[in-house]
Amino acid sequence: MSAYFRIAQRGCLGVALCVGMASCGGGDGLGSNSGSGTGPVAAANNVVSVTASGGPSNNALNVLYTTVTVCLPGTSTCQTIDNIQVDTGSYGLRILAPVLTLTFPVLALSNGSALVECTSFVDGYSWGPVTIADVTISGESASSVPIQIIGDSRYPTVPTDCSGSAPLAEDTVAAFGANGIIGIGPLPSDCGEFCTESVPEPAIYYACSTESNCTGTTVPEASQVPNPVTLFATDNNGTIITLPSAPSTGTTTLTGSLIFGIDTESNNASGTETVVPIATSGTYAGFITTIFNGATLAESFIDSGSNGNFFTDSSLTTCPDSGFSGFYCPSSTTSLSGEMQLASGTSTVDFDVASAEQINAAYFVYPGLGGTNPMPNSFDWGLPFFFGRRVATAIDGYTTSAGSGPYIAF
Repeated sequence: MSAYFRIAQRGCLGVALCVGMASCGGGDGLGSNSGSGTGPVAAANNVVSVTASGGPSNNALNVLYTTVTVCLPGTSTCQTIDNIQVDTGSYGLRILAPVLTLTFPVLALSNGSALVECTSFVDGYSWGPVTIADVTISGESASSVPIQIIGDSRYPTVPTDCSGSAPLAEDTVAAFGANGIIGIGPLPSDCGEFCTESVPEPAIYYACSTESNCTGTTVPEASQVPNPVTLFATDNNGTIITLPSAPSTGTTTLTGSLIFGIDTESNNASGTETVVPIATSGTYAGFITTIFNGATLAESFIDSGSNGNFFTDSSLTTCPDSGFSGFYCPSSTTSLSGEMQLASGTSTVDFDVASAEQINAAYFVYPGLGGTNPMPNSFDWGLPFFFGRRVATAIDGYTTSAGSGPYIAF
């Protein structure tokens, strides 16, 4: 299971998305959990710039964006799209139809039906066909990649079990808060073996014989929307995000780098990092364990797609303004810490929570953002965790010198 929190409009509560199963550094290595942090790295084929900014609507908060190029399969007819959200808590490339100037072929199942996907959020859903595109990011490329086109007019009729899964259709740039999203989490695809064997309720994938006749379906893993990194010829075992520290009062933008591969190039070598294992089996597969306020939270995760740290702490005051419902608004900045469970022992991570209502309206980066978590057994370490760190995400089934994925290292 993967999840992330995000704000689609400034001042709105970020909400969890479940798509699939379920300090600092510098120089060589991935760094450690102390120091001044790192920023952009030198340009290379496996490096692309990432920026936390206001996004396409200039109203996002703590949302990390990059640029992706998509091409009609096997051609040089391409479109470069900016403001694609970078999310280590989900899987697959998904683009909003309104920003596309190209029409991509819809993936057909063996019975001839079109494959369409419902991506469910707590506060909304995204509906659209699975299409095929060649994908390029910096110098990395992959051919014939299944991607989702959200809000595609070719399939306007949303099944009731998809639209009923959450109240809001997030099929426009304004509602989604980005031109698309690239999910680069620690699993190879967005549903995996689960969707090859059964149809969940609500369904994730649908077979559509017409634009309005869609039923839930199983789907081969090769046709599912994959983590696109796994399809690169090299540098395909994981990713590293580097971001500088952010001022405690916030700032307008924050620019760093997304590096593809771990231990595949001189710029992505493992070092003295803290390695946090991700469970691969059992009830808590796909999660890490966080110990916070004496509670062991076995459904925790580290997620660049969450715009804040989300957890339960009854000692913190929530914001009285309805526009900030669910966020914390302590009277002064509060310093807290949690422990991440390692293969042996734990690692303490310190963080601050400041009042969400005190954010400067001109700022789109705020390291003190925190809020309540609707998952009672969970701690969501969101984008503020990445500020001032070099964070690696190793993919399940792939090997690095720091061990086999899946894991998070910082």
